[in-house]
Amino acid sequence: MEIPVSPKDPYRWVVLAAGTAAVFGALGLARFGYSAVLPAMQRGLSMSNTQTGMLATANLAGYLVLSVIGGALASHFGARMVVSAGLLVAGAGMVLTGFSDTFAAALLWRIVTGLGSGAANIGAMGMWATWFEQKGRGAAAGIAVTGSSFGLMFTGPMAPYIIATTGNTGWRACWWVFGAIAVVLAAACYLLIRNRPANVPAQAAAPGRSLWTCVYRSWPVWHLGLVYVAFGFSYIIYMTFFVKYLAAEHHYSREAAGRLFMLMGVFSLACGIVWGGLSDRIGRKRTLIVIYLIQAAAFALFAAGRGAAEFSASAMLFGITAWSIPAIMAATCGDILGPRLASAGLGFVTLFFGIGQAVAPSVAGILADSTGSFSPAFLLAAGVACGGAIAALMLRPAARTD
Repeated sequence: MEIPVSPKDPYRWVVLAAGTAAVFGALGLARFGYSAVLPAMQRGLSMSNTQTGMLATANLAGYLVLSVIGGALASHFGARMVVSAGLLVAGAGMVLTGFSDTFAAALLWRIVTGLGSGAANIGAMGMWATWFEQKGRGAAAGIAVTGSSFGLMFTGPMAPYIIATTGNTGWRACWWVFGAIAVVLAAACYLLIRNRPANVPAQAAAPGRSLWTCVYRSWPVWHLGLVYVAFGFSYIIYMTFFVKYLAAEHHYSREAAGRLFMLMGVFSLACGIVWGGLSDRIGRKRTLIVIYLIQAAAFALFAAGRGAAEFSASAMLFGITAWSIPAIMAATCGDILGPRLASAGLGFVTLFFGIGQAVAPSVAGILADSTGSFSPAFLLAAGVACGGAIAALMLRPAARTD
């Protein structure tokens, strides 16, 4: 029996606000905060570019593990518990990252942070198939991913400020602040999130074991995962080494690089809403193709740029599309699998996304150490994004409706 969706339940907006806050903590702080803190953290722990890439990979590997099973856990135990527990773990991981004195310790706590982030983000993004009907699902997911935009807008100026005012322990203080905020958000999500609309019976939420084959044996879901891997690989190179590249190779100050990071966040505020809503109208496939091509242009421009005009244009191009692909993936899983298995499906396709983003930072760090520049890594990201557009071109529209 399918879960009925209650699109007129006004509490959906409270759940959407809480889900957006969860994304802010799980991605905006726990993942993208690393980009803003990286230059100071690298100096503080005397790390090579390869090691900084390994730290990012460790975090993303942790994210991958919990995102794969996090969707299934949310389908079984409910998003409220999974999102809240995930944010609590991510917050603790960030605080402990700030206490790290060695590369090995930082590696461990970045893994822990990633585990919490994966559970919280997938649990949150899987909720929209239950709370919103198909024609509004893309827009709802698009609103939720703006949590990442707020993360960029917060960490971009805040990290340089904390580092400048606290001296040698500045990068540690950044992680303590970010972690404390995530813990507060965990409590808020536990209080505000409901697993389903009030008129949906609880027993309808748990799928029968036999229905898991709908996820793992579905070729459309596998194909969607193959499309998603291109985003994971390409965008994480850009986001992880954005500030580092500007500071090390183009002599940007922490504050100037942070402002550009914030500019990206400002331009990304409406990206999920615009592209998610557009995908509701013209289809997920067409929207994905356009987004991938825009992102490929942004990465290539960043690699080839030599001045503020090119870097600003790149940041704005990426910003207008930044979090749109995760939003469309969340909506598409609901289209294909329905509300009952949407979280599990999103967790499964995130396996592919996670593999891409877990491998990419290490590859980029090795390329930078071997060539003396991050430009080849950004060009690689552009090529992979073009591959994502080609893979999206072969998608078949989801036939399912609620």
